[in-house]
Amino acid sequence: MDPDPLLTIGEFAARARLSPKALRLYDRLGLLTPAYVDGATGYRYYRTAQVEDARTVVLLRRLGMPLADIAGIVGLDGEQAARAVAAYWAGVEERHAEQRTLAGYLRGRLSGRGSAMDEMNEKNFPVRTVDVPEQYVISETRHLLAEELPVWIDASLGRLEEAAEAECGGAADAPLVIYHSDVTQDSDGPAEACVPVRDAAAARAWAQTAGRQRGAESRVEPAHRLAFTRITKAQVSYPQILAAFQAVEEWIAREGLKITGPSREIYFAEWETTGPDDQVCDVAFPVSR
Repeated sequence: MDPDPLLTIGEFAARARLSPKALRLYDRLGLLTPAYVDGATGYRYYRTAQVEDARTVVLLRRLGMPLADIAGIVGLDGEQAARAVAAYWAGVEERHAEQRTLAGYLRGRLSGRGSAMDEMNEKNFPVRTVDVPEQYVISETRHLLAEELPVWIDASLGRLEEAAEAECGGAADAPLVIYHSDVTQDSDGPAEACVPVRDAAAARAWAQTAGRQRGAESRVEPAHRLAFTRITKAQVSYPQILAAFQAVEEWIAREGLKITGPSREIYFAEWETTGPDDQVCDVAFPVSR
């Protein structure tokens, strides 16, 4: 007797709690391949031992995992598959945190209470000031729309930080993005990614050679006072970050201060190692009396 006899697709579907249609789809995608396919009839047959694999696919689908992602997991060993599921779920939680923040932002707008959601008020966006000394920065400037920002910020700051460490004496302070004009779904800035560096002479030499090929430059960022509020990773996403900018602008107006330069985001925390509720960024404006 065969200890693991072949099952017809109907028998296997009943045990795995899947429809034959789903099994045929999983076969086409390489998620669950039949143990045997009759060359004459095309009938699919499965082994009892494959029931557990089928139920794993079902559970992954219940997580909302796309079939393409499942296809990349089913071939992994246990530990690798577990890490892949953990990475997927961390991404889900991050997206949910962003969506939760965005939903609150939209409630505030649609209810007529203003463009910022109720939770995003002075209490949750406390504003402080800090004096920033003159800095020498290397930078890249780009015209782009809001949906292009996340990828560009990550790539440009990565390039600049690498150049700072390799050729400009190292980074002297946290990287930042300066908005010289509005970056929205309809307005393309420009935005400038900057990394303060320790060696100004080396930065100038870099900008004249490798930097020129990338459209980068080096320059002095003058000393200034910043009014800023600190936000979480989830709050960085557009458009909810606009509520943070608005909170700072309203505070500046109440304090009788004057905005003296373009707005900016200062990324003081390591993005990849922080969670959605961790503070990662200062939203700021240069100000004076």
